[in-house]
Amino acid sequence: MIQTFYYGFLLRRFSFAAKQQTHSKPLPVSLIISCRNEAENLKNNLPKIIQQEHLLFEIILIDDGSTDTTWAIMESFKQENPRIKVLKIPDSHSGNKKKALALGIAQATYEHLFFTDADCVPNSKNWLANMAACFTTDKQLVLGYGPYKKQPGLLNKLIRYETLLTAWQYFAYALSGIPYMGVGRNMGYTKSLFTKAKGFERHLELHSGDDDLFVSQVSTDTNVAVTWQNQTFMYSEPKSNFAAWIAQKRRHITTATHYKPLHKLMLGLFYSSQLLFFPLFIGLSVSGFAIDKLLYWVFIRYFFYYVNIIPAAKKLKETDLLIWAPFLELYLIVMQLRIFTANLGQKPKEW
Repeated sequence: MIQTFYYGFLLRRFSFAAKQQTHSKPLPVSLIISCRNEAENLKNNLPKIIQQEHLLFEIILIDDGSTDTTWAIMESFKQENPRIKVLKIPDSHSGNKKKALALGIAQATYEHLFFTDADCVPNSKNWLANMAACFTTDKQLVLGYGPYKKQPGLLNKLIRYETLLTAWQYFAYALSGIPYMGVGRNMGYTKSLFTKAKGFERHLELHSGDDDLFVSQVSTDTNVAVTWQNQTFMYSEPKSNFAAWIAQKRRHITTATHYKPLHKLMLGLFYSSQLLFFPLFIGLSVSGFAIDKLLYWVFIRYFFYYVNIIPAAKKLKETDLLIWAPFLELYLIVMQLRIFTANLGQKPKEW
């Protein structure tokens, strides 16, 4: 019944959402990218950022304590393109991404800010223009989709399924008027919103949270815009082994305990109901509970699941995962339990 509520009433807000209206007037924007040992990614991906077909924008590159040739690469791009600014974090303050981003925001020329990472590639030359078009007088925070590139193998499917599920949730929550997160590789907000919130001051000591905790902090039921146009996707390279992916997810979930009580309750209830669904089915089956009643609830649950995940996957261009979805869901539940358990012992501290 809990799963039916989530899939049939809450998550369907995104599954069957109509296309949102956008602003027609082009807005000048500052794009901020914090980098740490990203020399190769900058060489490969920054040209696609520079080629964005937007009338007026600047790119602010921040070197946060790199030990490779990141700074030299930044300087070379700056010499070739006047729209690029480069900043360097002093070694004594490096290692905290929020401080790097705050420095970039302080140096930004324009009111409307966008953020991505050096290992990300926009899906089109209109990424920035279409994202900027989501800003209106009321909408001061824009959330986009940050999928991972499709590659062969189980791990890639699992990573993309988890990313699909996460985006499905934060888009649906935002459309329901209770936004709780976004992804730092594809989001934007106004400088005024950042200044009013006193930046990342509330959670500056945490290495993660420059995206989800900030969104949770400053969002309201009316000031968030979401976009799932294919041209606004920002693709990233997925992890190539389970150990690296688990380490990444362990860093990400360290912020969950700092969410608002309502969000912690709803997200925790959703995961708990997922976790308990399968062992309860097995336990009730072997205890002699009427199998026809059990199968009825299984059918109802998967009916609402597929009725809503199919349009969500179509919106986010992940339909190849649908045939694998029940298996990926179960595998992801087990992996998430492993990650949560590992973090109970010692939380990861490195960015």
